[in-house]
Amino acid sequence: MVKRYIGVIFVYLFAQLSPLLVSKILISNELDLTSHNNIVMNWQVLSFLVALFVSIILLHKTEEPFNDRNFASPVMTFVWIVIGFFMAIFGQALANIIYASIFGELEQSQNTVEIMQIARAYPIFIIVVAIVGPILEEFIFRKIIFGEIFKRSNFWIAGIISGLIFAVVHNDFTHLHIYFVMSFVFAFVYVKSKRIIVPVMAHVLMNTFVVIVQLTFPAELLEQVNFIQMILIGG
Repeated sequence: MVKRYIGVIFVYLFAQLSPLLVSKILISNELDLTSHNNIVMNWQVLSFLVALFVSIILLHKTEEPFNDRNFASPVMTFVWIVIGFFMAIFGQALANIIYASIFGELEQSQNTVEIMQIARAYPIFIIVVAIVGPILEEFIFRKIIFGEIFKRSNFWIAGIISGLIFAVVHNDFTHLHIYFVMSFVFAFVYVKSKRIIVPVMAHVLMNTFVVIVQLTFPAELLEQVNFIQMILIGG
């Protein structure tokens, strides 16, 4: 079991870091900027897809970290997915309201801005942002990190530790509260449903929602509703 988890973490790191190596190789070969960016982006998407495929194989038939085997039924699994999605949205809104009441202002997430800029320039990257990335993150941060700590402690300890790691890894320190709340919500629905598919799909739905809002609303309209947007999705 431990070797399988290490393998999942390894392929996730490979997907995250290998594009940097590819970029350096291309730069050393003095490739033009357009070709360089296209190759790096295609590699990024391919590496994430490979990481997802390998992770699914490694995690196939691995047990969930719960002593109680009363897993959610198919209907309740769907219900918990929907609950997780809305809890993530409203949890972020509440976290932003509290943050604004303490610090007096909300800043747009630079992480979200940069990701959306890439998605607009290279639409294929949306696959990673909306689908593959969230799935891999739930495998790593909920099933492996949260799950292993949960088996040795309790929900609160596992939720806090895995939430802090999840927040820090996103490297967006002005929005740590957003990522922490998201992590806690996904851990909560994971425990309640006892099915990893629940936080996976809730996370996918939330990221897809953010992408749709960011890419389909006219820039002028986004400017007008910027404050509401930041409160709801931290973006």
